[in-house]
Amino acid sequence: MNDQIKPQPGILDIALYEGGKAHVAGVANVVKLSSNENPFGPSDKSKEAFARTVHSLHRYPVTDHADLRAAIAEVHGLDAARIICGAGSDEIITFLCQAYAGPRDEVVFTEHGFLMYRISTMAVGATPVEVQERERTADVDAILAACNRRTKLVFIANPNNPTGTMISAAEIARLAENLPPQALLVLDGAYAEFVEGYDGGAGLVDARDNVVMTRTFSKIYGLGGLRIGWGYGPKHVIDVLNRIRGPFNLSTTQLETAEAAVRDQDYVAKCRSENTRMRSWLANALAEIGVPSDTSMANFILARFASQDEAEACDAFLQKQGLIVRRVAGYKLPHCLRITIGDEASCRQVAHAVAQFKGVR
Repeated sequence: MNDQIKPQPGILDIALYEGGKAHVAGVANVVKLSSNENPFGPSDKSKEAFARTVHSLHRYPVTDHADLRAAIAEVHGLDAARIICGAGSDEIITFLCQAYAGPRDEVVFTEHGFLMYRISTMAVGATPVEVQERERTADVDAILAACNRRTKLVFIANPNNPTGTMISAAEIARLAENLPPQALLVLDGAYAEFVEGYDGGAGLVDARDNVVMTRTFSKIYGLGGLRIGWGYGPKHVIDVLNRIRGPFNLSTTQLETAEAAVRDQDYVAKCRSENTRMRSWLANALAEIGVPSDTSMANFILARFASQDEAEACDAFLQKQGLIVRRVAGYKLPHCLRITIGDEASCRQVAHAVAQFKGVR
């Protein structure tokens, strides 16, 4: 080993991100409820668009993503010139940290926030600042108290992952209004589509010059395997991000499949309605057997157990039944399990299995 070849300071301090488990040893047929995927998959129109692209795999994709940006703008009533597309919203988060944070800068996020905020912050040599939440919900006053002249970015997911909790538009606006002048507020809207009538913060982006919104096609659109995301922000921010974005960061297959997906809003509405129905059912069913959860606005619930030991024992029991959920000790919630809302059959399987574990008949 050459001890003269070293990564930048802080890189080796980054804990590896662990995705949701997908397999259980010795169990052939499993129900995966660990990654917040849409149980119904992508729409038929998305699949048709995906299939058509097989004929152009030898061609480079366009570099400006114009058609996808135009479709997003049309559906959401946005300015296409202020949209940037990336390989999942993770890439937009990475761009923001690369462009606006570095050594001696600070990036603020909440204690149960998405793990990529910390990872992307440390990758550019900036200092992560973790703020306590109030009952697993973002606390605007605590976030503002953590900000100072070194703060460059503030990340907040609304709804949040893995808690599912959400704060009001008024609170988000208050946060944006009171940030230090050099700081950008980043609203992570990965789960925005699961909230009826919610714009993910787009209106606040239009009203201010210090707010950026990120979104994804990985959740309600059922395209997690293709890795497509987008961001919306002030022109001065999008111009900066496009200067570090790779020219071919999205393939033709990604672009055309995502365009078909965003134009199929009837399918989105159907998935949102079914998710809302089964989310309420599962939360109530688990609460009745002594496993509470906060009101979730996303496509999962965060089931709370009496202890870490009980949560881990329940997870092991579920795995034996072929049900894979997500342990969230890495999010400082060791006594909880995050359970993706699947179809009706899988939700009923989970409720029945947890009842068996708890000894409830």
